[in-house]
Amino acid sequence: MSVDAIPHRIGTAPAEPAIHPRWVRITHWINALAVMVMIGSGWEIYNASPLFAFAFPPAITLGRWLAGALLLHFAAMWILVLNGLVYLILGIVTGRFRSKLFPIRAAAVLADTRAALTGRLSYDDLSVYNAVQRLFYSGVLVVGIVVVLSGVAIWKPVQFQELTALLGGYDTARYVHFFAMAAIVAFLVIHVIMALVVPKTMRAMIIGR
Repeated sequence: MSVDAIPHRIGTAPAEPAIHPRWVRITHWINALAVMVMIGSGWEIYNASPLFAFAFPPAITLGRWLAGALLLHFAAMWILVLNGLVYLILGIVTGRFRSKLFPIRAAAVLADTRAALTGRLSYDDLSVYNAVQRLFYSGVLVVGIVVVLSGVAIWKPVQFQELTALLGGYDTARYVHFFAMAAIVAFLVIHVIMALVVPKTMRAMIIGR
């Protein structure tokens, strides 16, 4: 009998491939923490000079006052920018973005949206993103870049006057920053709801499988 014909012992079978490699999981959770700190501190900063006729309740803001919120916001900003760059570079270099997020077809997005709303969307294979996920994940990457650029334009409007002008000026940049933040919050709400609906997605993002 050849060696190849000898049955494998229990426990020697090769491990299933990771749905999310380690670098994806690490950068994901660092980004999640940084974004939550930026949102909470950003709401406190907003309250100091609101754009609309409402303010965020102090219970959901961070920093307790403007100076404290600014310190938290900038600290989280640098973490988000550096960690986000690592995520973007690795996502491009490894081909993960190309394979996971593209192509995005309008017909597929509409079909998967109808399936999701009627409870017929399958989540059996977590290694393959459906069209709605591809659209949402690609969109939040773009919004993340917009929120950082608009934040820089607000932070240093003179030093980055070309960027500020591109965004329509300081006041307009504030609105761009606010609505980009609102889009990220909406994404996070949907993201968390879906993780609760399909809990194995959370497990995959923690242990990879």
